[in-house]
This record gives sequence, structure tokens and C-alpha cells, in this order.
Amino acid sequence: MYITLFTTIFACFLFSALGSIEMLASVIKPGIFRHIICRNNAYPRSNVSRFPVPDDVVFWSVPYAEYCPPAYTASHIGGQSWADTPLSGDAVQPKWNHNDGIVNRVSFHGDYKLEDGVPQNPIGRTGLRGRGSLGRWGPNHAADPIVTRWKRDQSGAIIQHQDSGKKILQMVAIQRSDNKLWAIPGGMVDPGENVSVTLKREFTEEALNFTDKGNMVEQFFKEGVHVYSGYVDDFRNTDNAWMETTALNFHDEDGTQVGQLQLEAGDDATNVRWTDIDSNLKLHANHADIVKEVVLERVAHW
Repeated sequence: MYITLFTTIFACFLFSALGSIEMLASVIKPGIFRHIICRNNAYPRSNVSRFPVPDDVVFWSVPYAEYCPPAYTASHIGGQSWADTPLSGDAVQPKWNHNDGIVNRVSFHGDYKLEDGVPQNPIGRTGLRGRGSLGRWGPNHAADPIVTRWKRDQSGAIIQHQDSGKKILQMVAIQRSDNKLWAIPGGMVDPGENVSVTLKREFTEEALNFTDKGNMVEQFFKEGVHVYSGYVDDFRNTDNAWMETTALNFHDEDGTQVGQLQLEAGDDATNVRWTDIDSNLKLHANHADIVKEVVLERVAHW
């Protein structure tokens, strides 16, 4: 019942925020941004190596006659409810660049091109064709809740950095079980699911045990600031399938809400903690770039 109420209220806020705030999306644009993590390495959890893609031939607009990437789609995604069925000439083709029933095939970066009947990564070459371990051809949508608080001393006073003089911001970070990197506690948007539900669900599943604090958590997740919607430089990306996310910041200003709750790793997380945010922060994919936007918005130390 409380999830239904949350969905209705927060969805209205989310749609308003998406249309009024322009942040990291101005940086990650096709033809400008070059992904790094999803090229020139072995594909995760496989023995498949990506075809080399030097920096100067990432963009599709640059000729690369020698480009001959292998094709790979992980066998374990076959038959999964969250994955596309194999494409064939007799099958009904997906509605590319549209909402396809309950599957969102729309990219935050506009219409993507089709090459040989499948979507083409709008950022550029990755050295691998197919879907890899991603469920959908084209954009695979996720949601990332960036939960923050101010770092405080034992007396409760906010700590300022000795060099910058700015307040130190902390975030909830989870350690992923697949690559052991620290990350925003987000996850995939289920088919037909509103992103507002995903944001709350993923945080509570991966980082929080709130069985006795449900009402407080409910109120906390009604207030969020849109940070980013777009491409993620994820190690699972391929030429034909890639990650995109919607990130919102939920901030506990006085530290009396989520900032005081016990964190508990769960779902796909190995560990969870409050992490100091600064320019040395190393996170999964380009999560650090997304988090930096929160720092700038809150005029915190970086």
C-alpha cells in the first residue's frame, strides 16, 4: 500500500525534475564522450576478448576498416523473463526507439541507429557485438539512488575539510559482488516498473534493513533531486546493448533519518558503508562522475 502511494507522489516529482534540470547529460553526449571501461579488455565472466578500439576510432563516424569484433551473448540470459528472446526473421520485431509494451526501448540520448537490424551503441565502438550479459538489445535501463548526509564528529557538528574549508559529504556505497568495486546501490528497472519504485526498492534491498522504520523511509524517499539521466560507461556494454540510468540524490540534511539507520548489505551487494566523497573516490562505471554532480550541487568538498 505504501509503495503505491510513494509511486504516485514521487512520479509527479520525478517527471518535473527531469524536464527542468540539466547536469551531467551535457557532458556525456554521442560524438563527444568516449567510453573507456567497456573496451580494450576481456568481457566479464567470459573468455571473450574485445576487439581493440583505440581512442581515435571510438566514434562510428570515424572509419575503421579493420574493425571486426566478435559476437557474444551469454548463454545464461536465454529464457529469462527480463531478457529479449532471440531475433529471427519470422519473429515480431521489437519496436526500436519506442516503448515496446512494458519494455522501454527509448534512449535518453535520442533515437539510436540500427545496424544489421539491431541497435547501435550511440557512444561508439566497444569491440564486441551481441548483448553480452545484458538482457535487452539497445538501452538497458537502471535507477541509482544517491543517498547522502554530512560527515559529523562525535558531538554532531558537521566536519569541514582542512584544505578546502567545505563540508564533507558522505554517501551510501555498496560493494558489488561481480567486480568487487564500490558503487551507488542501484539496479535494473523491471519491465513496466516506474523508476521511482526502482530507486526505493534497490536501495532498501541492497543497503538497508528498515523493517521497523518503514514510515520514516517512506517520507525520506519522497524528496529527491534529479542528478542525471543517460549513458553509463559500464563494463557489460557492447556495440548493440548498453546501460543507461536515472540518478536522484536523496539527502539527509540533519542526519536524523536514513543517516542514523543500520546499513545491511543484501541482494547483489557484498558490503555496504557510508563513504566520504572526494576527488579520490573510485567507483564502478562512471558513478564517480555522477556523484561529483551531487557534490557541486551541494557545494561540498571534492
